[in-house]
This record gives sequence, C-alpha cells and structure tokens, in this order.
Amino acid sequence: MVARTRFTLGEEDIPKAWYNISADLPVPQAPPLHPGTHQPLGPADLAPLFPMALIMQEVSTEREIEIPDPVRELYKQYRPSPLVRALRLEKALDTPAHIYYKYEGGSPAGSHKPNTAIPQAFYNKEEGIKRIATETGAGQWGSALAHAGAMFGLEIKVYMVRASYDQKPYRRLMMETYGASVVASPSMETAAGRAILAEHPNSTGSLGIAISEAVEDTVMRDDTHYSLGSVLNHVMLHQTVIGLESIKQMEMAGEEPDIIIACAGGGSNFAGISFPWLGMTFRGGRKYRIIAVEPEAAPSMTRGRYAYDYGDTAKMAPVVKMYTLGHDFIPEPIHAGGLRYHGMSPQVSLLKHEGFIEARSVHQRPCFEAGVQFARTEGLIPAPESTHAIRAAIDEALEVKKTGEKKVILFNLSGHGYFDMTSYQRYLEGKLEDYEYPAAEVKHALEAVEA
Repeated sequence: MVARTRFTLGEEDIPKAWYNISADLPVPQAPPLHPGTHQPLGPADLAPLFPMALIMQEVSTEREIEIPDPVRELYKQYRPSPLVRALRLEKALDTPAHIYYKYEGGSPAGSHKPNTAIPQAFYNKEEGIKRIATETGAGQWGSALAHAGAMFGLEIKVYMVRASYDQKPYRRLMMETYGASVVASPSMETAAGRAILAEHPNSTGSLGIAISEAVEDTVMRDDTHYSLGSVLNHVMLHQTVIGLESIKQMEMAGEEPDIIIACAGGGSNFAGISFPWLGMTFRGGRKYRIIAVEPEAAPSMTRGRYAYDYGDTAKMAPVVKMYTLGHDFIPEPIHAGGLRYHGMSPQVSLLKHEGFIEARSVHQRPCFEAGVQFARTEGLIPAPESTHAIRAAIDEALEVKKTGEKKVILFNLSGHGYFDMTSYQRYLEGKLEDYEYPAAEVKHALEAVEA
C-alpha cells in the first residue's frame, strides 16, 4: 500500500487571521530606533514610508490580526499551498525519517513572497498611495510586488541588486510584464547609488544598497511609499499563513514534526513556517527543533554580531537590533540572491539569541547538490534559496539514518527555480564557486556597528 503523499486544504481553510508572535514572545523585542536621532521610533516617524495599517501591525501585540477579504480573495489564486511527503527522497536516502515539505512555488511569483506583497499593496491602495518603491535581491520579491501592484493598480519601481539583475534576466522581464519599472542597483538614479558607483564602479550591489535607493526614492516623492519583502515584523506576520496551514496539514498526515527547517536571508519564509509552531510552544505546547539555514557567504546569525545596526548601507532605514555582518558589508554574488543580506529579522534574531531556534550556514555547491537530488526524486526544481533548506533536511535525515530513530522533518520549499536555470547550468558544468567566509571584510564592516 502506497502512503499518501499530498495533503491539500480547501479555500475555506485559508487562514482568516495572521498569527502575531509578538503576543507570545517570552522576551520583549528591542524597539527600532530613528536613523538620525537614535531615539525609539514612533508611528509618525514611519508614516512617510508605510501606510498606518502596516505601522500598527508592526507594533501590535495582538495574537491574531484579521486578514482583509480582498487579500483573502487574491490568496485564493494560489492558497492554500500543498504539503507533500517526500517519499521518493526518503527512499533515495534510505532513511527512517519522514520528510514533508510545504510548497510555496505555486504562487504567481513562484515563491512565498506574495503572502506579504498582496496585503502591502492593499493597505497602500486603501491609503490612497499611487506608487511603491522597493528593492529585490533574486527578483522573487520584486516579482511578487509587481504582481500585487498590477492587481491593485499601483505603479511599482524596483531597485534590483546588480548581481541578480545580470544573473536573472527573466525575473526582470517578469516584473516588467506585470508593469513594474526595474533598474540595476546601485544605479545613477539616486544619490546613494551614485555615491557607491563613484567609489566602486563595478559594484555587484547588495540588498543594503538597494534598500537605500528605494528609501531615498520614497522620501523624495509625496505619492510614493516604500515596501519591504522581509525583515520587518509586519512581513513576518503576513507570512504566517504558511505555518498556520501546515499545522492543519500535519494533523491530516497524522504526524507532528520533530524538526522544522527553512532557509533564511531576511527571515520571512523562515518566520512563515516556524512562528505558528513556536507560538504553540510558548503557550505551553511541545518543543520543536527549529533550524534556520543561511549561506556561508552571508552568515549573519552564525558569524555576525547581535547589535543595533542600520538596515541599509546609506543609513536611511530604521536602526534595529538584529544579527548583522555590518551595514557596509557586501556579500559575494552567490546565486541565492534572496539570501544576500547583511542582517536578519529582529524577531528571528531575538529567537536565535535566546536559544529558541538554531542557525547553520552552508556553501552553495552542497546546496545545489541537494537541489539536484531533490529534483531527481521529487520532480520539482527548487530555487537556489530553497536548496539551503533541502540541504539541511537531507543532512538531518542522514543523521537519523545513523541512529535508526524515526524523526519527522518539515521544511519550507519557499519557491521554484525555473528562472534560475543558469545557476543550475553552472553547477552541472562544475563552474559554481564556493565563497569562503570573508572574515576580514566582516570585521571591517562590524567596526561601524554599535556593541
């Protein structure tokens, strides 16, 4: 008898409220600071950047925040997303572990990013905003916001990190097809971009630089707000639809995870799968091993410092307490462009600092090896970012094989890799590089970070 492999929910099972982990955090989160005064930020300080509804979500301590009906209607384009048991991968590994993955690649953008792009576009539209400026690394966030902008009739301007702009032309074309305007960052369109190019004419860019450009673009115009695809509390909040659905689906499977895994760049898909499970733990439930997997080229949680730092290179974004490699640090141009960020979500950072989650870093070649094995067993080609989670899931399953102890592993497959085939080409041709941890560069960047 073949075990059931796919666990699906109906539209009526799309969550009606997001889960806010701020209601259950055992340790209070440090307040964000104004980049100019370094005093705690108030709602009025954020009003030039975000609609008030998102600002209120950012500081809310309510456990549940209702999802507006127009947002749930657009969620129905691709939610609920499936939970799948990876039986073929289990067989290939010859492991007693049961491996499940939550597949977020069926969205219009091909990743988890629309979970927050749609509500962010909705709230901006409700406030009368006409235009949104943003940054994107690998292009998944830019694609998601471009789609959401098309759904709500908003103009979208995207500053795309130069390394990904060059590596992933089809992501750029996808954004432009949805109607967005896309430029490579650093660009000549902002003072921040021009300053970087003056000093580093061949800069491959970074998310920190692209954020600076998008924030500068925003504050120079009255009709524009800024939108961020990761890091901030309200983004973590919106992504919890992933974990909320997975709880129901694991019940359908008749199992409960021992280990929960996701890749982590800014923290959004990791928070999405893990926060609802952590919330149950904090309210007196079972404990889980929860693992965030980041690239060795940008290992903020495993090699960075837990401190207040700027979220961007030009020091225009709020100052937050997080794991950071320094706002001046520019990671190497790895193909997992969505993970090339110097910092980490303050909420995820707090959980790591307090020991509620684990973090590990991995090189990109072992990740692509895992991605190819997954493709050849499960039939889906994962995004380079998602291969980090697959690598850790495989490693955990092989550890279980040594002990013979049954473990249930749940990981978030945050997106597909069908726009990333040049990176797979480089791997298959043996041309993909592993970048060593740049200790000297990080040390230099951290000199500008407060203890």
